[in-house]
Amino acid sequence: MDQLALLFALLVGALVSVPVGDRLGLPAPVLMTVLGIVMALLPFVPNVDIPPDLILPLILPPLLYAAVRRTSWRQFAANIKPILLLAVALVLVTMMCVATVAHAIVPGLPLAAAAALGALVAPPDPVAATAVAGKLGLPRRLVSILEGEGLFNDVTAIVLYHVAIAAAVTGTFSVWEAGLDLVLSAVVAVVIGLALGWGANKLMDLLDDPTLQIGLSLLVPYASYVLAEELHGSGVLAVLTTALFLVEYATDADDVMTRLAGHTFWDIVDTLVTGVAFGLVGLELHNVVNTASGRWGELLGWAGAVVGVVIMVRLLWLLPATWLAQRLHAARDVDEEIPVSWRETVVMWWAGMRGVASVALALAIPLETDAGEAFPARGEIIFIAFGVIMTTLLLQGLTLPWLVRRLRVQADTEHEQRMEHELAVRAADAAKHRLREIEKEEGLPEDLAEQMMRRAFDIAVRISPEMAEDERREAHRQRAKRLKRLRRIESEMLSAARHEVLAARSEPGAVPEVVDRVLRHLDVRSLR
Repeated sequence: MDQLALLFALLVGALVSVPVGDRLGLPAPVLMTVLGIVMALLPFVPNVDIPPDLILPLILPPLLYAAVRRTSWRQFAANIKPILLLAVALVLVTMMCVATVAHAIVPGLPLAAAAALGALVAPPDPVAATAVAGKLGLPRRLVSILEGEGLFNDVTAIVLYHVAIAAAVTGTFSVWEAGLDLVLSAVVAVVIGLALGWGANKLMDLLDDPTLQIGLSLLVPYASYVLAEELHGSGVLAVLTTALFLVEYATDADDVMTRLAGHTFWDIVDTLVTGVAFGLVGLELHNVVNTASGRWGELLGWAGAVVGVVIMVRLLWLLPATWLAQRLHAARDVDEEIPVSWRETVVMWWAGMRGVASVALALAIPLETDAGEAFPARGEIIFIAFGVIMTTLLLQGLTLPWLVRRLRVQADTEHEQRMEHELAVRAADAAKHRLREIEKEEGLPEDLAEQMMRRAFDIAVRISPEMAEDERREAHRQRAKRLKRLRRIESEMLSAARHEVLAARSEPGAVPEVVDRVLRHLDVRSLR
């Protein structure tokens, strides 16, 4: 099996793992990690031949961009304190604790190299958190905090990692230089992210074609990441900034085709890249096995100790941090989404899985120092890192659904239904207001105005059926039944038309471009 066949197997596995995971009640990323482990144990499956310095630039930009599309700047602003407590403070504390323990138990491991290990295992993976939490029906506030933590903690961890690696390679370290690098990295990333977001927004308006706009949306996160890294900024933060800008300012309410096609496209990208990423995590087992040859007991003991530190530090940090966030929330009555019970705090703790970013950072450790010597304990660091990744992904990932059910942590569906109802009312009011303006401007006939007013009401009822008053529900049901029948008939008519047009492709003298153009018109009509 060559590298191309291996990639194809991972792509197919990424698609199959979604329905299999739904049927088994397990997260798809966990299943893909297991698939990667199984493939790594097969003798005919080759080692992954991807340069370590390409893993982050290839995988992270589209995954981060897809995750940000599901949120908003308002959500981040409302949760800034809990996100900072997790994404910055917790990452720093975890790095320090892991570095201290690893330096103490691993013979010959310098403190700078131990700090690099702490930095690369400190951040819970944003892909794992989003993919797993989003499938479990958790309260929206928990999903928001986990997504925010996952998106921003990589920024902190990657900067700390580079500082630690530089100290290990050069043998020198300055707190002031490290702090300055952190600030400059963030400033450069935000400036580049905003500039590219503004430029991409303007360019999308000029393109004015759904296919081209979606293609541009795929290139933008890569451009943001690479440009920021070239200018010594944080590529992750640049992608987040660009994506948040486009989510806020690049949305045209009337651009239905681009929005629908864009959602579908990014769902596909998210599924495929996530699957490949976690499959690679499992496939890297080859390297881990080679490192541990003849030293399994010793290395497993070190890895177990670091796993214990990573898991327990998160719990011991979350308990007081959640209490503090609750006190501040009650005192200031701010609009934050925070855990409201110990059960939700436990779920947040157990959802701290490591993944793609930790793998990429572990594999990116240099082979040599500036002095020409081998990087200290590189093989041991990689083994311990993979022990943390595999334990958290498999142990926590496989048991998190059970824990959520056991603790009965569920989404507040009543709140979501109320919000849906309120938005339906606002949508109907906006439609009616516009109808009254058209009546004044164009002088609509009374029967047409009445018919359109009913349609304005139906807009809201289709979103939130509870809006229909008791005396109108039966009439609405009859109209819905009639409309459903008309749609079925029209759907069958359009289906017949599409079959006829497709059959014309094989006729002598048919021009495929013309056939595709006519078929596209029919598809758009079917969509409407």
